Amino acid sequence: MMAAGTRPDAISLGKDLIGLEGLSAEQILAILDTAEPFKEISERRIKKVPVLRGKTIVNLFFEPSTRTRVSFEFAEKRLSADTVNIASSGSSVQKGETLVDTARNLEAMRIDMVVMRHGASGAARFLAERIPSNVINAGDGSHEHPTQALLDLLTIRDHRGTIAGLKVCIVGDILHSRVARSNIFGLLKLGAEVAVCGPMTLLPSGIDALGVRVFRRVEEAIEWADVLNVLRLQLERMKGGFVPSLREYNRFFGVTSARLARAPREILVLHPGPMNRGVEIDSDVADGPHSVILEQVTNGVAVRMAVLYLLAGGTPERAEAAKQGEAG
Repeated sequence: MMAAGTRPDAISLGKDLIGLEGLSAEQILAILDTAEPFKEISERRIKKVPVLRGKTIVNLFFEPSTRTRVSFEFAEKRLSADTVNIASSGSSVQKGETLVDTARNLEAMRIDMVVMRHGASGAARFLAERIPSNVINAGDGSHEHPTQALLDLLTIRDHRGTIAGLKVCIVGDILHSRVARSNIFGLLKLGAEVAVCGPMTLLPSGIDALGVRVFRRVEEAIEWADVLNVLRLQLERMKGGFVPSLREYNRFFGVTSARLARAPREILVLHPGPMNRGVEIDSDVADGPHSVILEQVTNGVAVRMAVLYLLAGGTPERAEAAKQGEAG
């Protein structure tokens, strides 16, 4: 989401990061380029720079999360921000308080940013339009999960050098996946060819209208792709029988070493986590030479540092100086 009056090709992200659909290729690349120097901070003995000293960031998570919440918290603390973590289970939301009232009460305590995960699609935009603090979408319903897609893009670029021209197939539960949508938007903007693969029951109606190719068989996807991004079955969002059984799903759509062995080229395998081993991906793939899953986790901290830094007014040109502890 860009601020009013922001040019489409401007490097500024605007006030908020709601999704990748509204960003330009230049803005996405600016985030990736800013993340590069921040990677080194996590390798130091003292993993901290004073870039966001004096800023207060609230992590407002209305859905369970481990990787995303912890990754944001690490990113905030490595930039020296003050952080507050709030989960719906321990907040006034359980007493019936609305999202806006919760946020306005936080605003009254003079916060600077809100990182929010919410089960309702559009919740992050709804909040961003009603409070002056920066809002970062950490996943809203089945809408978008922009920082996950950004760390996926950074990981692919680290290994392939560029995104443009690559063939990337997203395999699994596309219907319920905010990760899939953000990846599709980001990959297409950076010039990749994108495909999806999964059971017909787990593919959104009209998905090809987004400009993606649809594969009905995972073997065909593997033969075509340079990169596979494997998604888990989101059983918690399923209200009916979308697949006959988990064993049946693995039999027809699981990414296995036997299937990868028949690929005509070296394939990169990503997974946003958490993994259902033996369902959408086998352990020998997740832990094998094709996998960059742990690198995704590492890159997630750098990407989230970059987003926080840019929304706080930093620029890609100053990121190297910020890494050295100078004000951005």
